[in-house]
Amino acid sequence: MSFCAFFGGEAFRGHFEPGIYVCSKCGYELFSSTAKYQHSSPWPAFTETIHADSVAKYEERPGALKVSCGKCGNGLGHEFLNDGLKRGQSRF
Repeated sequence: MSFCAFFGGEAFRGHFEPGIYVCSKCGYELFSSTAKYQHSSPWPAFTETIHADSVAKYEERPGALKVSCGKCGNGLGHEFLNDGLKRGQSRF
C-alpha cells in the first residue's frame, strides 16, 4: 500500500486490512497496519514506524514534527506529539 498520495481524499484512511504501508515514491517500508488506528483527521493515523529509520523528522512548530521518508525524503506529513492513543504517544 503506497502512503501519502493525497489528492482530495486519502484512499487508505478507512483501510484496516493487514499489511505494510510504504513510501509512494521509493517503496520503503514506513508503517505496519498493526500501528494504525481510527482518528478524526482526514489521513491515516499511526502510532509508530516500522523501522527506526523509516522516517526523518524535524521540528516544524512546538508539538509538531515535519516527517519525510527516511530513504528518499518524500514528504509524508507530520508527527503530532502527545496526540496518540495513549498518554505520551505520538500520532503520525
